[in-house]
Amino acid sequence: MRTRDFSRAPARAQAGAMFFGATRYRSPLAILRLLPAWLRMVRDMRRMSGYRWHRVYWEFPFTLGTVAFFSDREALMRFARSRHHRKLMVWLTDGDRHATAGFIRLFTAEADGYSNGLWRAESNEMGHIPTFTPLGSETVGPAVRR
Repeated sequence: MRTRDFSRAPARAQAGAMFFGATRYRSPLAILRLLPAWLRMVRDMRRMSGYRWHRVYWEFPFTLGTVAFFSDREALMRFARSRHHRKLMVWLTDGDRHATAGFIRLFTAEADGYSNGLWRAESNEMGHIPTFTPLGSETVGPAVRR
């Protein structure tokens, strides 16, 4: 059901900003060399005020990516300035010795969203929305038909 209150939802659902990125490494050896610095960076990130959650994903052959959630954009940008993150980024972008590609995208959460059951702050009921959220060209969304 539609809501603006995510206070009973998991920490990642309460986040206001998301980091989404990936790096294509030159080889498995480059990934192994990265590991100690990456572990230090993640340790620091998890301790920072505003950190909510993260996951790492892999794509063949040598791409590792990260999805990370923060309370707001300010907390995300404070992390970007952290010592271990800066050190890791300098290592990654040192020519093409370690990595051959990379990207970063930053996203901001809408105030409105949806929650159900135990994660719903208004009640613990499970239910569906009676109308779809309106598209840009609509003032009211059409009815949800079952």
